[in-house]
Amino acid sequence: MFIRNRMTKNPHTISSDTSISDAVALFREKGFKRFPVVDNGRIVGILTKEDIQTVSPTKATSLSIFEVNYFLSKITVKEAMTKNVITIGPDNLLEEAAVKMRQNKISTLPVLENGKLVGIITESDIFDAYVDLLGFREKGSRITIETKDVPGGIADISEIFYSLNINITHIAMYAGNGIRDLVIRSSVLDTSEIEKRLNEKGYKIKHVLVNGK
Repeated sequence: MFIRNRMTKNPHTISSDTSISDAVALFREKGFKRFPVVDNGRIVGILTKEDIQTVSPTKATSLSIFEVNYFLSKITVKEAMTKNVITIGPDNLLEEAAVKMRQNKISTLPVLENGKLVGIITESDIFDAYVDLLGFREKGSRITIETKDVPGGIADISEIFYSLNINITHIAMYAGNGIRDLVIRSSVLDTSEIEKRLNEKGYKIKHVLVNGK
């Protein structure tokens, strides 16, 4: 799955000379967790709510509310933003984005195409893609089957579904020590016949979940 298919396109941005007080107001208005910082069409940083906290007076400050507001109006986004921005391209895979996020301990990647910001991809986008990839929200059944890690293992099980005219809608594999858990989703709600056929073939069914909603 490519990033361009799951990213938020044309994201809201902020300029580096924006005051922190205006940035705070923008965060409240939009309800976002971060803004790419763009100057003259080029990404120069990323600003998060956590970044703002690092330059804001603490609650224990002796400053009055008016002094705090004045202070925040004089500090710009440039002084709070993360400048060394890690980016990714729209034709990269979601897996690549996930690895980059994990390696760098970040939750967002600006997406650049030919040097231009075209979107952002977040951890939430990847989580949603994972759920969709497994078809968890769809009506139907989910069967987890233990199978040996050998050539043709998936083909043999797929043949059983085919013989019952059951269409496989999603499939995933979890590896173990010579054993794999094969997760198969289909549109059928009554799994009794497929369970029977799998058992007759010697397969161990580890879990069955039916979503009829």
